[in-house]
Amino acid sequence: YTCSPMPVWQERLIVLVFGIDPGSTATGFAAVRREKGRFSLIEAGVIRTRSKDPIPHRLHTIHQGLVDALVRIEPDCVAIESIFQHRSSESALRLGQARGVALLAAAQAGLEVSPYNPSTVKKSVGCHGRAGKQELARIVARLLALEKPLAADASDAAAIAITHIGHQALARLAAR
Repeated sequence: YTCSPMPVWQERLIVLVFGIDPGSTATGFAAVRREKGRFSLIEAGVIRTRSKDPIPHRLHTIHQGLVDALVRIEPDCVAIESIFQHRSSESALRLGQARGVALLAAAQAGLEVSPYNPSTVKKSVGCHGRAGKQELARIVARLLALEKPLAADASDAAAIAITHIGHQALARLAAR
């Protein structure tokens, strides 16, 4: 009697995903793992900067906070919110700068990065595309079996990580 290889859908697809929700005053991050069909939160937090500080200082704070978290957590990959349209070109520029330092931190750690737009993230975790932050936070808390929701930016980062886990599993199945 010989053992057959494990079916693709039972293989462990991703060990640990680090989600990032970039922002110039609050950058959320969350490390999420999926094992045996359940999501678990390893760590989550928000890197806060002061809006009155100069942009270079704020970007340095974000970068260093993400570098520290990536070294501590040692994820397998990174999922990040992609840039979407903003009402203000100035806020879009600041978001792009924060996203840039997040991408740099991931690249320095040698990690693959996958972007997801906010609408895709919301739909992937079970919200509608225009769901608010509170609704998303409640659903993420349920998916992670948390007693209370995470801070909004950390919750968004966890949703991004969950989205990547789901998309990775679907891509793997489609490849077979």
